[in-house]
Amino acid sequence: MMCSKGSLMTMVISIILCIMRRLGCKAVADATIEELKNKTELFVKEGNRAPSLAVVLVGHDAASETYVRKKAEAAEALGFLHFQYTFDEDVSEDRILSLIRDLNERDDVDGILVQLPLPGHISESRVIEAISPEKDVDGFSPVNSGRLLAGEDCFVPCTPKGIMKVLEHYGIGTAGKKAVIIGRSNIVGKPMAAILMQRGVDATVTVCHTKTPDLREYTLGADIIIVAAGHPGTIDESYVSEGAAVIDVGVNRIPDASREKGFRLSGDADYSSFRDRDVSITPVPGGIGVMTVAMLMSNTFEAAQRRAR
Repeated sequence: MMCSKGSLMTMVISIILCIMRRLGCKAVADATIEELKNKTELFVKEGNRAPSLAVVLVGHDAASETYVRKKAEAAEALGFLHFQYTFDEDVSEDRILSLIRDLNERDDVDGILVQLPLPGHISESRVIEAISPEKDVDGFSPVNSGRLLAGEDCFVPCTPKGIMKVLEHYGIGTAGKKAVIIGRSNIVGKPMAAILMQRGVDATVTVCHTKTPDLREYTLGADIIIVAAGHPGTIDESYVSEGAAVIDVGVNRIPDASREKGFRLSGDADYSSFRDRDVSITPVPGGIGVMTVAMLMSNTFEAAQRRAR
């Protein structure tokens, strides 16, 4: 069958428009770190001590050790002071709480981060509540959580803060848009919902979870989908309408004997299924994870600024 030049061009344009848009986050994170580096140099030149971060790691979980190492590398690259406290898994809760009380009182510590998850015999809620709100650079304390919900100034949890930065970078507007969040954790789902419903952000927000029947009913009507369920393949292209943006927060280790490390990383979205769709999506790896580290550094710098006032 013969095609006219005009119809052929229309077909080509249609094919191009249906190509997935990759929302790479490394460039966004690198730009954030570079901006923070310049701000830190000026901050120190003005006579202030360099921002400082204390990190507490309990146990030898491989993923947690990787995250802590990346945070230490970022702090070093920025010229931040960095204190790390590593404990065996059998350390007592009282020992961790005692350390946090000491760190709260130290003038040379601006931010405190306790790497999660913690062993079962240590209460995460008690540990988080023990961190001074002024040093809670993870933004998980009840005080900062309450301030976020009320729309007040606070430390915003790093992953949701990073998601907003990515949306802004790629020009994905939120005002009047339908946003569906899959997952209701205190780390991502709940604070993300609080941010998106704030005045000035103005999204209409739906939070879904493991007990939500017929998830597609909600996601197919969404302009923005943030999937933080903690399960690989939670959604694929059949859950998403053309033109939507998918922010994949999941980082899952999938056994893979063909890889040197014996595993590969996968998100909560089936990335490959979107390749021929007009959908914008963050990859895994190279996605929101790198933004989380960058936003932790941003919060630490903010804590140092508040201390210096």
